[in-house]
Amino acid sequence: MTQPVVSRHKVVAITYSILDESGVILEQSDIPVYYVHGGPNDMFPEVESALEGCAIGDEIEVVLPPEKAFGYHDPNLTFTDDIDNVPPEFRRVGAEVEMQNDQGEVRSFYVSRIEDGKLTVDGNHPFAGKTLTYALTVADIRDATEEEKQKGVSRPVIH
Repeated sequence: MTQPVVSRHKVVAITYSILDESGVILEQSDIPVYYVHGGPNDMFPEVESALEGCAIGDEIEVVLPPEKAFGYHDPNLTFTDDIDNVPPEFRRVGAEVEMQNDQGEVRSFYVSRIEDGKLTVDGNHPFAGKTLTYALTVADIRDATEEEKQKGVSRPVIH
């Protein structure tokens, strides 16, 4: 029997590490995450394309510059205010704050710094402005169900 390979309408399980330019691991999952290849998913196109034709056990690396990944850091999405103007539950680095603009759009901001009585929130993705290396291993491959072909896999995927 022929070993399955990553192709359209296959559910693919991968383990991964995301590294910055210095080789520091920014995110890692040793527990397989699943996506529908060529179907609804949150994969970067370059990562999905690089997985095409891989078999179980194959390891690949994909380098994505900021414009192909999470974009460049936008200073217009960083705001600093007196800590006294911020509710106590948000007075810690890493706290998530949802903000809404005048058009009703909601965006998550994260407290990125607290210094000298000031608190800074940042609406950029934490990986914005970084060249990222995705190191992936194919853990499993199977045929997608009809529902998965339409809706994707309900388990988390990398993005």
